[in-house]
Amino acid sequence: MQNHNFIYRSQLTISIFAANMPDQILIEKFLRFCIIGFIGFAIDFGTTYSFKEKLKLNKYLSNSAGFVFAASTNFFLNRYFTFRNEDPEMLLQFFKFAMVAVVGLGLNNLFVFLFTDKVKLNFYKAKVAAVAIVLFWNFGANNFFTFG
Repeated sequence: MQNHNFIYRSQLTISIFAANMPDQILIEKFLRFCIIGFIGFAIDFGTTYSFKEKLKLNKYLSNSAGFVFAASTNFFLNRYFTFRNEDPEMLLQFFKFAMVAVVGLGLNNLFVFLFTDKVKLNFYKAKVAAVAIVLFWNFGANNFFTFG
C-alpha cells in the first residue's frame, strides 16, 4: 500500500510540474528572442565601445547610443523572426517597442551605474551583467505588450 502511495504522489508531482511548464511556443519565442538579442548585443557593445573608446564620449551617452541602435535593429528582427507578427499597425508597435526599450534603457543604465560605481566592476563586465538582467524585462514586455 505504501508503494502505491509513493507512485501516486510521484505521478501527481509530475502532473503538477508538467501543468506549470512554460508553453513550448513561448520557449521557442524566447530562444529566437535570444538569437536576435545576441545580434543586438553585438551592435550595442560595438557602438558603445566605439563611442566610449574611440570617440571618447561619456560612458552613459555611449551606453545609451549603443542601446538605441540595437533596439532599433531589434524591433524589425523581432517583429518578423521572433514574434512572426504582421500587424498592419507597425507604427503603433514601434511606439510600444520604443516604450519598452526606454524602460529597458533606464534599467540598463541603472544596473551599469550600480555595478560600476557601487560594486566597482569593470565597465564592460557591468554592461554584460546589465544586458543579461534586462533581457528578461525586454522579452516579457515585448511578448505581452508590444506583439501580444
